[in-house]
Amino acid sequence: MSLHNRLPPLGHAGRLADSPAVQRDGRWWLVAGSGSITATNSTFTGELDRLAMLMAAADRAVADLRIRQSGHSAPEPGGRR
Repeated sequence: MSLHNRLPPLGHAGRLADSPAVQRDGRWWLVAGSGSITATNSTFTGELDRLAMLMAAADRAVADLRIRQSGHSAPEPGGRR
């Protein structure tokens, strides 16, 4: 892993829940108040990718449920939006 003082300034960033893991420009970083390091271990970053996909799917499921509960129409599971 490489030590950096801060994350790169450009690109889309997303924190994985309340963890120190942040994805920016397709790379995973571990961020703390003292600085950040880029994660380079493919097994570790693969797990972060998997967790991020599962969390995104859960967020979509919750959003769909809220839409259904409010009485608005929502796409069927597996359907296109």
